[in-house]
Amino acid sequence: MLDILQNEIVCCRRCPRLVAHCAQIAEIKRRAFRDQPYWGKPVPAFGDAAARILILGLAPAAHGANRTGRMFTGDRSGDWLFRALYQAGLASQPTSVSRDDGQKLREVYITASARCAPPDNKPTPDEIRNCRPYLERELELLARLRVVVALGRIAFDNYLDLLKARGQISSRSAFPFGHNRQFRIGAALPILLSSYHPSQQNTSTGKLTQQMLLDVFLAAKELAGL
Repeated sequence: MLDILQNEIVCCRRCPRLVAHCAQIAEIKRRAFRDQPYWGKPVPAFGDAAARILILGLAPAAHGANRTGRMFTGDRSGDWLFRALYQAGLASQPTSVSRDDGQKLREVYITASARCAPPDNKPTPDEIRNCRPYLERELELLARLRVVVALGRIAFDNYLDLLKARGQISSRSAFPFGHNRQFRIGAALPILLSSYHPSQQNTSTGKLTQQMLLDVFLAAKELAGL
């Protein structure tokens, strides 16, 4: 069922602005990747269908996942993420450069709040809402899920908005965002872990270090019983 859902995502055309932007980037390309084919479509999720840990990001990068067709693959944010996952024993190798590089995730499933690369890396609230049903269905299909790791404030708020719309929380005010914070929402729901996003803005300034990111996934492993 997850495979069917991901095929639907790849074919999605709910947000004309994003569809057009992805196609335009894939046509123009970045000089460094001029000789490579670009994916240029909504990006499917990636990982273990039996995962206990869900990683929720913001959106594909224009020349990262929008180029490679795999979440957090082919850009610096992905370099940081997969290095931490490998160090935590959750990924088979420390890099993720293409869909056919042999990378395997263990007990981890990576998805995003928006599945298309947005201009300036900023999807609109409506575009995030258009994508939310896909996330809802992923949460339903990942039957063994124990932990949700939200990378960045937007992903964190999107997940809480989903829970509020379902009536599973009454307000977001009880959930202050911060790095490596844990929120136990109820016995029937996954534990929520918040983390700074491994964007260049955070990693180049030292707001997020490799050890800080690794600590999040070591905590996620423990909370998931791994």
